[in-house]
Amino acid sequence: MNASAPRPPHADADELLRAELTELLPPPHVPDLTAERDQHLRHTVLRTALAAGDGATARPVRASRPRPGLRLGWIAAPMAACAVVAGVAVLAPQDGPAGSPGRISVGQPAAPEAVRILSDAALAAAAAPAPDARPGGYVYIKSLVAHAGRDAAGGPATLPPAHQREVWLSVDGSRPGLLREPGAADTELGSEAPVYEVDRRGATPRKTTLESAPPSVTNPTHAYVATLPTDPELLLRLIRDQTRAGEGDADQRAFTAIGTLLAETWAPPKVTAALYEAAARIPGVTVLPSAKDAAGREGVAVARTAHGEQTQWIFDRTTSAFLGERTVLTATTSAGRAGTVLGVSAVLAKAAAPAPGELPKG
Repeated sequence: MNASAPRPPHADADELLRAELTELLPPPHVPDLTAERDQHLRHTVLRTALAAGDGATARPVRASRPRPGLRLGWIAAPMAACAVVAGVAVLAPQDGPAGSPGRISVGQPAAPEAVRILSDAALAAAAAPAPDARPGGYVYIKSLVAHAGRDAAGGPATLPPAHQREVWLSVDGSRPGLLREPGAADTELGSEAPVYEVDRRGATPRKTTLESAPPSVTNPTHAYVATLPTDPELLLRLIRDQTRAGEGDADQRAFTAIGTLLAETWAPPKVTAALYEAAARIPGVTVLPSAKDAAGREGVAVARTAHGEQTQWIFDRTTSAFLGERTVLTATTSAGRAGTVLGVSAVLAKAAAPAPGELPKG
């Protein structure tokens, strides 16, 4: 028979006094949610509702200053988790389940063949000419892209033909850039977006502008990328730290961020080489013997799979040059069967340009 520990003679008096004080004190102040936390909760609710509806997990797209770093979405206007435009829903990349920890994998290392391919790409990048873009100038990037979409009524995703995409980005981020795609009006990039603020409930809103975020791995300028560490270990540590706020797989966040920097910036040769070497240190990176980019160029690919999607980086077999990316479903969902291509790109040119809308000389 277990005997309870004897209570001190003053315990009951202490509890009674505590209860009386609780009744006399006012209820504790509950602070309002910050705007960031409120947005996060809204995204979580939306993601949960979408997952409950069709069994697939939808990823919220973080709204921020327009930048070129959306994986295979490239430069796009900020959108919700599943934006519906003219009856077509554009697929947003998936993340892990809501609340899932973004832990760094410690098991399965990168495949030896993947490490070799990335090391070859690093050597080729280190020997490439340095970018001639200068402060105050622009970097011009020409590519082909295609993104799968779904009809608003549902159904599997379909991938349209790839279309040309041209973008002019300010080297130091001090001036607006430009996005040009066929069949659409030119889009100014990086300009300060107008917002409205209120001081209190019922107050008249006043117009202001959204303060631009400082340059970072997830909000890069070409000038910022040029300052990144060339030591792969330090670079990977920095990338992990600056992508920590994302959801899902921490290794996949790092892999995706590196892919964006490779495709959407024009880094110095030593930085590009370090990016490849950093990617070779990410667990779970594998090899695909053959893959094609949006231009139909065939090459060898390194890939990483997370949450039912595989991100592929395609390299030229002979020169080890980066050709483009693909994103493919690895599990059957409402978006399509396993093997469905959700997005594909091909990098065609990177060069310095004098101004937005003006083509590089030569």
